[in-house]
Amino acid sequence: MKFIITIFKPLSFLPAILMMYVIYSFSAQTGDVSGNLSYEVSYQIVEMKSNVLNENKTDEQLSQEAMGINYYVRKAAHMTEYFLLAIAISLPLYVYGVRGFWLMLLAGIICVGFAGLDEYHQSFVANRTPAVKDVGIDSIGAFIGILLVQAFCWSTLHNPAKKKKKRRKK
Repeated sequence: MKFIITIFKPLSFLPAILMMYVIYSFSAQTGDVSGNLSYEVSYQIVEMKSNVLNENKTDEQLSQEAMGINYYVRKAAHMTEYFLLAIAISLPLYVYGVRGFWLMLLAGIICVGFAGLDEYHQSFVANRTPAVKDVGIDSIGAFIGILLVQAFCWSTLHNPAKKKKKRRKK
């Protein structure tokens, strides 16, 4: 059993590598393609809201409202990507025994470093510009993801009710 764990343990980083690929793919889209994608998502959000609330808005009104939230949808997408990346990086690090401050530091350096490289990559893509502000937004998403992993793993491993049951069995 230990042999199997030793073989498969390095594969725990595959979700992080996959998430990095997804982020890189989104960044490789031209500014027009990326803008249209986020506008479509924004439009679907305001259209769903209009349908749920029976607002009966025209396409023009929905378009205006979609343009109004488009910036926030884009930034929420940044945070979400790096939130997922942080989880995908933090869990395997935790499995390898990196905990507490060192987990936050190492996972944080990897996520923020990748965010910086991603913004640099965007400087080579048509109609895209790198922004330090986006690295900050990405970092917020990553920090939340790292904290979530810390809290989840700590609460799972340090469950007081579980410890009481173990003591009773002895």
